[in-house]
Amino acid sequence: MAEYPALLPIPSNRLTHAFTSSPSISQHHPTIAPTPLTDKALGIHKITSGLTHAVVSPPTPPPSSASGSAKAWEAVYPAGSYKPSGPIKGGFGFYLSGPERFREALEGGAEEVVVGYEVLFEDGFDFVKGGKLPGVFGGMGELAYRCTGGRKEERCKCFDFRLMFRKDGAGELYAYAPLTASNERAFLAVPGTRVNNDYGISVGRGLFSFAAGTWTTVAIRVKLNAVGAEDGQVELFIDGRSLFRVDGLTLREDASARIKGMHFQTFFGGSTPDWASPRDQRAWFAGVSGACVGSGEGA
Repeated sequence: MAEYPALLPIPSNRLTHAFTSSPSISQHHPTIAPTPLTDKALGIHKITSGLTHAVVSPPTPPPSSASGSAKAWEAVYPAGSYKPSGPIKGGFGFYLSGPERFREALEGGAEEVVVGYEVLFEDGFDFVKGGKLPGVFGGMGELAYRCTGGRKEERCKCFDFRLMFRKDGAGELYAYAPLTASNERAFLAVPGTRVNNDYGISVGRGLFSFAAGTWTTVAIRVKLNAVGAEDGQVELFIDGRSLFRVDGLTLREDASARIKGMHFQTFFGGSTPDWASPRDQRAWFAGVSGACVGSGEGA
């Protein structure tokens, strides 16, 4: 079965309610709904105050839009910026529930999704000690929005799978999930994983890298567990290749928990000044995409 491009690297007969901001993909794959990079079209909410996500033409076209017609969100990291609550704010942050059909499918209890985006760090980008990049989140009601920042209370009611860049561009999946022994074992099965239960778990650190001046395509697939079972999954794709898949996860303990969409956040940090951007820097995010994933049976 043919697969869609690196932004949605799942067999096409398994994708439903798919969307993308990439004009080229929607033109060549009419079942993927074209969706502009606007707050209204993508269901953006809970925007971090004092930050912008301007829509611009990136310095070079992303892989999904070789024609150069693509737009991107621009993240600006001023010199000295680190963490969203720091004295100098940088990057941006918001939650994205997607266009109406995708959002309704999530609210209706879709148990498996894949999301993707393309990221470009400017030439000469200094990664310092690291920072956060967008991913997937979910959980029970409003508690789903609180599974970050070292929070331990009610971690059994939420999950958050963002990415991080580390020193010299080393990449990882940065995972907040219920603090169970079986989850820890599952994550530790991935080489390079480091457990820090005070914050997120660094999964697969160094298995891939971001290169300044070069686009990287990220996709994350999340499958919820059946309540009472340890059969949830998270899979990370880089440039269309599955880097690793974590099986045997408990991502929810209650059937009311939902996959909510994307936690679209980026900043330097870390919570101390030694993580700060050393100068004004920029990155761009394009090809924002998502889909629910089914079995494909009968397609």
